[in-house]
This record gives sequence, structure tokens and C-alpha cells, in this order.
Amino acid sequence: MSHANEDKFWRAVCALDDILPNTGVCALVEGRHVAVFHLAGEEPRLFAIDNVDPNVQASVLARGLVGSLGERLVVASPIYKHHFCLESGECLEAPENSVRAYSVRVEDDTVLVAV
Repeated sequence: MSHANEDKFWRAVCALDDILPNTGVCALVEGRHVAVFHLAGEEPRLFAIDNVDPNVQASVLARGLVGSLGERLVVASPIYKHHFCLESGECLEAPENSVRAYSVRVEDDTVLVAV
């Protein structure tokens, strides 16, 4: 029996310092466009979701504005301003257009994403 983390394939994306706090970057991870976000705080909080906005089929979510709606941390797509939950990938305005969310961790100042 294996643990969930052992089943995932971790890929180095960039150095933590390459992502300015409260912004995102796009990375190509195993052929997928992934948006990785760094939220400021005493401890860095990292999130990763698909970068392609399914509402317009454009790879743009990493360039969206990060914020919160109620208790949810979200990114607003720069095109139609739909909000995607950073933890789950759910599109709040059109749940049928939700994206995948990925596990993220930092090791030795390197950001790793599991696909």
C-alpha cells in the first residue's frame, strides 16, 4: 500500500524567489500549462492550478489578479474575470469550467509541483 504523495510525480518549476508574492507564473509541467501562485505571509503559501482558462481556451490564469472572495483564495482570469479557487480549481461563476489543482511544495527554495 502506498501513500498518495508517493504516487505523484514531483517536478521542479522554479526558485521560490522567482515568483513575486501575490502573483503567479506559468510553467510547462509534463506537457501541461500550470499556473503556480505565491501568496505573501510569514510562511509562503503556494498553489497550482491549470493555466488554461476553459472559458476562452487561453493560457492566461497565471497573469490574473490574486485575492479572496469570502473565505476562498482565488485568481481572477484576466479575460472574463471569472474567479478560480486556488485550492480546488473550481470556477465560481461557471463550475462546469473548473480546472485541475495540483499539490505544491518547496524544497531548498525550489518550487515543486506534483502531476
